Amino acid sequence: MKLFIAADHLGVEVKKELIEYLKSNEIEALEIGIENSELDDYPDFAFKLGRLVRENENSLGILICGNGVGMAIAANKVDGIRCVRAVDSDDAFKGKNHNGANVLALGANLGIERIKEIVDTFISTKPASLDRYVNRINKIISYENGEYNEL
Repeated sequence: MKLFIAADHLGVEVKKELIEYLKSNEIEALEIGIENSELDDYPDFAFKLGRLVRENENSLGILICGNGVGMAIAANKVDGIRCVRAVDSDDAFKGKNHNGANVLALGANLGIERIKEIVDTFISTKPASLDRYVNRINKIISYENGEYNEL
């Protein structure tokens, strides 16, 4: 599994700490190659990471900004991305297991210890397997592809 990670200027320090934590747990987090500055814009990071996740089957992404909201909105504009903004481990679990999330958006304001817990949950959670969840995810994918007939 490839794990891509990116942060805007508000999440740079958390991203660095998280990468070190992941490495210590033998998980490689690949940065997406956009340099940070005080004037960087979160959509640039979200769009590029989203494309990388979409193009690398079975990969996941982690985005970090001030509160995770902007990153989640931008990432969800990328076809094939289902990004969940999580503030706790339950959000991460349900986002991935119930809703097929392949990208996790986090706020740097959550603090590194809480972020580690959320990321651990997101990475270790199995994808949806119950028919009701799989059917919902497939509806989203069909809609995105212009194939779903709304009720």
